[in-house]
Amino acid sequence: MRRLSFALAVLVSLVVLFMPASGVPSAPQGVDKLVHLGVFALLGVTGRWAGVPPLPLVLGLAGYAGLSEVLQGVLPIGRDAELLDAVVDCLGVSLGIALHELLARRARR
Repeated sequence: MRRLSFALAVLVSLVVLFMPASGVPSAPQGVDKLVHLGVFALLGVTGRWAGVPPLPLVLGLAGYAGLSEVLQGVLPIGRDAELLDAVVDCLGVSLGIALHELLARRARR
């Protein structure tokens, strides 16, 4: 179940990050950063819940964040690469891992 939750989070991220621009709903400026933060926080928390050690998870998701931005810029999906999105993605990973640690500590008590 834990690995399945991480796999589903990865699938959600692929849909969100690589949906053609024509399928992305319009939203007020800045909402896309909240989406990036949430998606990568979800990846962080479910990755830890699935048992992925913190360092490989952080490195893997940081690489995924950077690669996804490069691909958004070069694939013919009408999306733009933004360095700030990758930074927010990494903040989301940190948030997700911290949330997992907080929940795990509470569960151990």
